[in-house]
Amino acid sequence: MSKFLTFLIVGALTVSCASKDNKKLEEREHENIARDYLVVDASSNSRPGWIEDAEVWAGNHSKDLSKYTYFSYETDPKVSRNISCNLAKANAKSDIAGEITTFIDKQLGASTQGNANIDENNPQIQSLREYVENTLTEKIQALIHGAHVEKTYWEKRKYLKEKGAKKDFTAWTCGVFLRMPTASLKKAIDEASNHVAGRNDDPETKETVRKALEDASENFIKAKKGE
Repeated sequence: MSKFLTFLIVGALTVSCASKDNKKLEEREHENIARDYLVVDASSNSRPGWIEDAEVWAGNHSKDLSKYTYFSYETDPKVSRNISCNLAKANAKSDIAGEITTFIDKQLGASTQGNANIDENNPQIQSLREYVENTLTEKIQALIHGAHVEKTYWEKRKYLKEKGAKKDFTAWTCGVFLRMPTASLKKAIDEASNHVAGRNDDPETKETVRKALEDASENFIKAKKGE
């Protein structure tokens, strides 16, 4: 791995650690949240902290961080509660895959920028980055197994033009809190990384990509846990 890439990864993990170290998440009463809407009904009296940061919330509530990695996903406003919650459960896995794809793309970008022998404008590199950005999420989604929805939270909101909304309307949002076995998550990331590296025909570029992504699963988990 190039010194430049190592520096970027270490720096990113240091920032992540600094931002999450000793971080506490507290549920907040709805009336204490300034928004362009009013919460007129909800599944609980306060907005769960896990929506903001699932991993930190899990650590604060004695969840098993050694065995599982935690995620959360919340929908945009929808026309009904059922639609919103069904979409939250259906799209959560895609959201996890998108988070992994973004991480892989950043590591891949750092590897090409830090290697003087790799031309970022090389069509093969451009094609590989386009594949990661446009196609990899779907590939990773098929590799994700064992993600389990532990909690669901919904809100009925009345959006008000006088508070800054574009118009007055009522809508529902729904959030889900998930856990996934860390071993399964690492396996999915490793398989995705190997797939990306294997798509390049140029030996030097392939080796650069392979080295850039060989620790992707470990680095992703560390970043999630703020280590």
